[in-house]
Amino acid sequence: MTPMQFTFSSAFLLGLAGLAFHRTHLLSALLCLEGMMLSLFLALSLWTLELSAPGFSASPLILLAFSACEASAGLALLVATARTHGTDHLQSLNLLQC
Repeated sequence: MTPMQFTFSSAFLLGLAGLAFHRTHLLSALLCLEGMMLSLFLALSLWTLELSAPGFSASPLILLAFSACEASAGLALLVATARTHGTDHLQSLNLLQC
């Protein structure tokens, strides 16, 4: 494993660990997801540069577009949750209650 692959793998795993162990606020969970997507985007971009294949050149841009859609949907849910519940604590959200 090259140092660059180790760096991107550890960045992804740190985001995953933050998502798994630090789930108090919705905003912190969204930031961990964004960190994971950023590490995937950088790893995929460098992988396509190393392969220098024109067929794979659109995949980092597609991943970036999905990441932007995920971020906008997450922020919309954060605003809706803050308006209805008054807080973004994940413990206060109950799926059984309308």
